[in-house]
Amino acid sequence: MTSEPDRPAPDRPASDEVAPDRPAGEPPTIGRPVAADPDRVATPPTPAPPRRRGPRAAFSLVALVALALLAAASAWALWSLGPVDAGDPRPVAFEVAPGASAGRVATDLEAAGLLRDRRALVAVLRYRGDQGRVGEGLYDLRRDMTVPQIADALVRGGRPRTARFVLPEGIRADAVLGRIEAAGWGREVVDDVAGILADPPPEWRPAGLPDGVGLEGYLFPATYELPLRFGAGEIVSAMLARFQKEVSGVVLAELERLDLDLHAWVTLASMVQAEAANDGEMGIIAGVFLNRLDLGMPLQSDPTVAYGLGKDLPELDRPAGDFETDHPWNTYTRPGLPVTPIGNPGAAALAAVLTPTRNDDAGRPWLFFLHGFDGDAPVFRPNLDFDEHLRDVGRYLR
Repeated sequence: MTSEPDRPAPDRPASDEVAPDRPAGEPPTIGRPVAADPDRVATPPTPAPPRRRGPRAAFSLVALVALALLAAASAWALWSLGPVDAGDPRPVAFEVAPGASAGRVATDLEAAGLLRDRRALVAVLRYRGDQGRVGEGLYDLRRDMTVPQIADALVRGGRPRTARFVLPEGIRADAVLGRIEAAGWGREVVDDVAGILADPPPEWRPAGLPDGVGLEGYLFPATYELPLRFGAGEIVSAMLARFQKEVSGVVLAELERLDLDLHAWVTLASMVQAEAANDGEMGIIAGVFLNRLDLGMPLQSDPTVAYGLGKDLPELDRPAGDFETDHPWNTYTRPGLPVTPIGNPGAAALAAVLTPTRNDDAGRPWLFFLHGFDGDAPVFRPNLDFDEHLRDVGRYLR
């Protein structure tokens, strides 16, 4: 056989080498393989940097947070400014002490159940510029009031803290002092009142008051409700002002007709007040005293004796000589009216002196009267002369 001559191998790059056998399917390695270094750690690939948010995304986040805060603030404002109980219209008495700050008042209102949050009231007052204008005094607030409504009430001011005392008809001035003190005024104020009553300065002297006498008789019996901040002068002025309401032009004209001055009127009325068991007796008692004055007879009124001795009427002791003890109020030992009223007469006694019942149906003047008992029934007996009077004394007083 004839054989083909050997062909030379195709030319290859000098750097190429034949790759060793590789598993089936594995791609051929390009270039020279590098032997693995057991001490070398493979470096992971560097991750791509995060994408930065743009200005629009940041603004959106801030806006959402702001809206959330605004919604929360609005919800709090609506809640805190609203009424504690919209269905409760009952008044709640609340007092603001003198000098209390807006913060103190707000705290007290919250504690009283009239505010949901004290900060709401402070904020409203501060916003309005009214934090320094909260008025002292007493308030009738309600749980159905909103915070602005409560703020309005506080700025308008409350009614004064008041105290009440009652002067009954015929009360004496020393007992008036006790009632003023019991109502809540301090001892210092009461002592000042006592000084004015005993020796009134010109501004507290009623017209026609004689020199050297006090205000007994001019403290008109009534119910007085006065601010506790009132001092002695204001308390006395309130009582005198109430008395002055009884002194009208008609009264002054009638006094002139009766030939009585103002002081005599009040003094005589105080005696009528002390002697009468009821208003119905006052006209005759006033007539008896006026008739005696006209005739120059001593008035012989037991309550005048008791007043001068500083006693109550039941305490008089005839055997001990009370009726013979002379003093400016003893109408047994001295003629005419006592030097001052013996108490503070009411309107009925004052009116009785102006419209007395001086005579019986036959026109004869009443000159005596007594109080006694017919069995257990009280009796009032006016008389025309001393004999009739002695007869009734034996019948009703023995």
